[in-house]
Amino acid sequence: MNTSNVGIDALTHAIPAGLPSVEELAQLANQLFSQVPGSEGSMAEHLQAGRSIGSTGGAGLPPALPVRPNELDPVESYVPPEAATQGRYSECELAKLANQLFSQVPGSEGSVAEHAQLGRPSGVEVSGAPFAQALPAKAEPAAIIVPVGFDVPGVEWNDPLHGLDLTSPAPAGYALPYSAPAQPASPAAFYFVDQLSPQGRDAYGPIAGSAHPPFDVYAVRRDFPILQERVNGKPLIWFDNAATTQKPQVVIDRLSYFYQHENSNIHRAAHELAARATDAYEGARETVRSFINAGSADEVIFVRGTTEGINLIAKSWGRQNLVKDDEIVITWLEHHANIVPWQQLCAETGAILRVVPVDDNGQVILEAYERLLGPRTRLVSFTQVSNALGTVTPAKNMVEMAHRYGARVLVDGAQSVAHMATDVQALDCDWFVFSGHKVFGPTGIGAVYGKAELLEATQPWQGGGNMIEDVTFEQTRYQHPPNRFEAGTGNIADAVGLGAALEYLQKIGVENAGGYEHELLVYATQGLNTVPGLTLIGTAPDKASVLSFILKGYRTEDIGAELNRAGIAVRSGHHCAQPILRRFGLETTVRPSLALYNTREEVDALVSALLKISGGGLNLQG
Repeated sequence: MNTSNVGIDALTHAIPAGLPSVEELAQLANQLFSQVPGSEGSMAEHLQAGRSIGSTGGAGLPPALPVRPNELDPVESYVPPEAATQGRYSECELAKLANQLFSQVPGSEGSVAEHAQLGRPSGVEVSGAPFAQALPAKAEPAAIIVPVGFDVPGVEWNDPLHGLDLTSPAPAGYALPYSAPAQPASPAAFYFVDQLSPQGRDAYGPIAGSAHPPFDVYAVRRDFPILQERVNGKPLIWFDNAATTQKPQVVIDRLSYFYQHENSNIHRAAHELAARATDAYEGARETVRSFINAGSADEVIFVRGTTEGINLIAKSWGRQNLVKDDEIVITWLEHHANIVPWQQLCAETGAILRVVPVDDNGQVILEAYERLLGPRTRLVSFTQVSNALGTVTPAKNMVEMAHRYGARVLVDGAQSVAHMATDVQALDCDWFVFSGHKVFGPTGIGAVYGKAELLEATQPWQGGGNMIEDVTFEQTRYQHPPNRFEAGTGNIADAVGLGAALEYLQKIGVENAGGYEHELLVYATQGLNTVPGLTLIGTAPDKASVLSFILKGYRTEDIGAELNRAGIAVRSGHHCAQPILRRFGLETTVRPSLALYNTREEVDALVSALLKISGGGLNLQG
């Protein structure tokens, strides 16, 4: 073996002919890494998912290591190009070597990291690491010799670079695909979320009184496999979360498990799979109830999404209760889904649609709202968070004001449910609607909450199977809610997937995620304000994670296309909210929108790309 190769020779000869100890292997692995030119600190500091690497991490490749192919792969973006060429290798490969060496010790289990930690906070016990105190202390917290291993029962990791099956947990920062477990994860088994720790660089501390662990964005990112995708040769940066959020592995696995082991229609059948499917479906309903704090699972109706939920209320309760000259109040902030159904209802019944104005910051003008309320107001329907501007409306106050005039209130929670805690009982709304795909769940599924007495008094919108008690040619008796409003075969699997998504977010803690997102929103706002010619649209003091802007001299569609070339996904257009954009004299904006897995590094990449565009380096003027 070549003695000039980064300490490989020293590592080999230092291992006794007999059984080497865990301590020796771990210390030698750390020494190996430290001899890489330009390396600083430990392996783990260079292997956090989505983090950049400052050192080249390269040297002559020893014969014992496989030559890394000169091709794009999930690691390339975090190692400088000069280190990704033939005859050089990365920190990830060094970490793998250390784990391979360790795995050859009879009786060893897991990865080196599970047995060798460096500089961990006091009180953290690690099985099999009696030598940790002998290693030099680090100034920064949680500097681990090699990446932390994660215990995911039933999971086998597959290495896309070398086709190596790793029976030990994968290195941190090496987000690899794995086979689905043979059974669904237990409520306590939430993949990398269980490893949330305060050591992430953007760690956001626990909210006062929270039972959840501190928020670690890098641990969360490893749960979302699509974040390892590349777009135009660049790592994907997903800033289109207001349109749809990405899905964690636990949701993907839950859907797969349903179709492999539970797939059946629900209710009434006498066989085992029907019982399994029914239990899973109704279990998901209970999860929704818990997530929004409804009083009963019978107050939760599964629908395709927010749009169908609003239409259900308009076509059932609305048709039955509104007459000519009754008034419906909405705001200028609304998505088309909270405008068009009410326009249709007004055209059908003769009711009148009233619209609450907003100020120049995009905030609802409460004085104008109250002036619109009166004895003819039968329904108020408004968004809790604007999808186009990010404005957070004073929902509880608006509900109370409407109730004083005897009106019923629908709250559109499509954009709020993933960013802030939802408590429909505290809010005291009559209906609350949201979509699963906005909260890390599947598309084509959502939920309507309705107060029990209101649902009992409402006749169904659609008729068919599943929603009836008895049918004759003379009459039909309907089931009680919620089945009354779920005609036909529902989207069973995706309801189950929605339940898994909400459990995942509950595990993290909505308050924790929301707090982190708020800090990221502030950071992104500051960054975007440094771009010459950029104007943010919607500057309300109370905002959720939406940043809508225009850039002087450039068409929004061209900006979106150029950002896409850099791997950055944003939405450009009217966002199905044309009235509010026209309130600001616009037809379209560019809309980056944030979620709990986005990072400051990604925000920096967005700002850098926009600075390049605004600097005139690109011919995008239209």
